[in-house]
Amino acid sequence: MSLMKRLPLVLATALAGLSLLPVVTNPTLEWTLIGTAVALASWQCFLEIRHSVLTVSIVLRPQHYVQACAQGAVLLYWGWYWREVYDSAHLLLAQLLFAYAFDMLLSWSRRHTYSLGFSPVPVIFSINLFLWFKPDWFYLQFLLIGLGFAAKEFLRWQKDGRQVHIFNPSSFPLGLFSLGLIITGTTNLTWGQEIANTLNYAPQIYLVIFLVSLPGQFLFGVTTMTMSAVATMYGFGLLYFALAETYYFYDAYIPIAVFLGMHLLFTDPSTAPRSELGRVIFGAMYALSVIVLYGVLETLGLPRFYDKLLAVPVINLLIQVIDRLVQTKPMRQIDPAVLLSKTVEKSRNLAYIGLWIIIFLLMNTVQGVGDTHRGHWVMFWKHACADDRPNACRHFGVMVSTYCNRGSGWACNEYGMLLQPERRPQLAASAFDRACELGFSAGCINRDPQPGASPVSMQPTLVDYDIVLRQGKGPLPVLSSLQIYQRACEQGFSDACQEACDLGDRRACDIVKHHDQR
Repeated sequence: MSLMKRLPLVLATALAGLSLLPVVTNPTLEWTLIGTAVALASWQCFLEIRHSVLTVSIVLRPQHYVQACAQGAVLLYWGWYWREVYDSAHLLLAQLLFAYAFDMLLSWSRRHTYSLGFSPVPVIFSINLFLWFKPDWFYLQFLLIGLGFAAKEFLRWQKDGRQVHIFNPSSFPLGLFSLGLIITGTTNLTWGQEIANTLNYAPQIYLVIFLVSLPGQFLFGVTTMTMSAVATMYGFGLLYFALAETYYFYDAYIPIAVFLGMHLLFTDPSTAPRSELGRVIFGAMYALSVIVLYGVLETLGLPRFYDKLLAVPVINLLIQVIDRLVQTKPMRQIDPAVLLSKTVEKSRNLAYIGLWIIIFLLMNTVQGVGDTHRGHWVMFWKHACADDRPNACRHFGVMVSTYCNRGSGWACNEYGMLLQPERRPQLAASAFDRACELGFSAGCINRDPQPGASPVSMQPTLVDYDIVLRQGKGPLPVLSSLQIYQRACEQGFSDACQEACDLGDRRACDIVKHHDQR
């Protein structure tokens, strides 16, 4: 038996060995690792009994290791700000061991040859940027991965005269499992919601994703997909704000997890259209599908973070239709490849990247992407609620109830007022009681109101500001009192402007003067 032929057994043994690590304290996870390793070893024994031959060749493809480097950089950067990523490093390793062993054994079973390289790495990294199962249910993570590799092996079609896989091996299982989790109402088995939220903890995460994806975009010609997806969604966001004066995605024109999907999920060149115009259409379709799915999920009261995962397998099925469509005479007249036919492909890729850099910088300058966005500000939504803008009161309620749970008496009091004591007396009283317990005097007044008195609102305390002022979706860094009041003033708390003015901030004094004149 050759060394390479023993590799799946070695990987299975290493997978079982992970159960002995001190960090593996969950009995279910321990048996999941051992049981999965036994299943892989048994599969190899079956193949050995059949006396089947395995030929292994080393194949290092740029599309695999370049993508893996980009995804790995995002994981490392994000993990620095959300430590659950680093704490789960052993589980990421377990998935890599399983993926290599499963992929090799599947190839051995099907055709007795295997190309050993980096191909499993971007699949695992991509999956883990969007969805993990918690330790008690981690066996489902292995099923998810196995489904992806099985789909790559069995679900194939003719494209450009050769047999290729239809679906991206990470997006297909993510889409299918997302649908299953929605139907069964078991999102709580995963870290999916936390992943979507905590990506924003990392400062300048939009810029990091943009930069790490540039090499792959240049080498593999996928810039047009990403650029058209981002531009479509941003254009929709501007139009929606112009009509509704609120944000469709609440806290961003393009949510960070969706922005990540536009760069490192649906951009697999093997499962995208071949034509340049087709890739532009493909990117726009992805953006529009996310917009529609977000609205549907929100209307049905389902977790909205699935929006970026559900549609990719469907639009993968449409790529040959798109390529045929762009070959028609009217479409060829606007195909960039035809219009720029005198330039070589690499030069066109470079031109697209140059255009994409300009668009990104402009969007960043006008706060279309980046850490600063008014949708993070609780006062923006309070004013929007007062003006009765679409969905504003609902989102303001979500924000203040969340901040109330985190210990802000001001937020509890605002939540009680939003509930309208005359309509929901018990719920409002509970919120006011919580505000009073937290030492916020307005909550005590509103809990035991005088007959006929309206609920009382007061300005937040420094403790409240530390909770309700956000940097992205992450907590504030340690700030002085003046810095806190300055940030609160910027985010629409008028009383904070006066506090900052009293502490010597001239800009805040100008804001107070302007407000008084109005």
